[in-house]
Amino acid sequence: MKNDHLDVDRLQAELLAAIEPHVPFDGWSEPAFKAAVADLGVDPGLARVVCPRGAVDLAVAYHRAGDRAMEAAIAAADFTGFKFRDKIAAAVRLRLEVADREMVRRGAALFALPQHAATGSKLIWETTDRIWRALGDTSEDFNWYTKRMTLSGVYSATVLFWLGDESEDHRETREFLDHRIENVMQFEKVKGKVMGLPLVKDFLGSLRAPTAPDLPGRTGGDK
Repeated sequence: MKNDHLDVDRLQAELLAAIEPHVPFDGWSEPAFKAAVADLGVDPGLARVVCPRGAVDLAVAYHRAGDRAMEAAIAAADFTGFKFRDKIAAAVRLRLEVADREMVRRGAALFALPQHAATGSKLIWETTDRIWRALGDTSEDFNWYTKRMTLSGVYSATVLFWLGDESEDHRETREFLDHRIENVMQFEKVKGKVMGLPLVKDFLGSLRAPTAPDLPGRTGGDK
């Protein structure tokens, strides 16, 4: 069974490599998926077993591959002397640097569709979770949620700005990101004050991070 799983992973990776030349022209679409299958010479039925949603599954695979590349870049980076806000900004920039802008543009269009919006939101949440974990976050209470919620907003807005940024070396994107990170820092200050309120502290203090990526959060009394 383990070998079967590895074969699925390998075939999906091959399909992803095959579809990438078609995405700038056809988007993450059914025609692009069929072209990739034909180029690869794989049985269409087998390709559909690996990717039941066709190009959508490959768009998801592309995004997650970018997350893994970002994690490797963060692990190799030297953040000596960085303030924490600068580490967050650097991590988001690294995520953008490992992505192809046209591929992301086409992905943004795909995940903006109502039927794929939930998948797109999940991917953004995964990215921000990976950023926090790569930077050493070990929170397991309500902070797990607020950190990912605020960074998800920053990341989403920055990606949209980056897609239209024509400035040299994406200078304007860096400036935009710095302003959004400042908003996160302000939120953390306000959160600290709100947590001092007894009722709020009692309620939020009972929240726990999910026990697995796809599970919802649970209160302290859940088993």
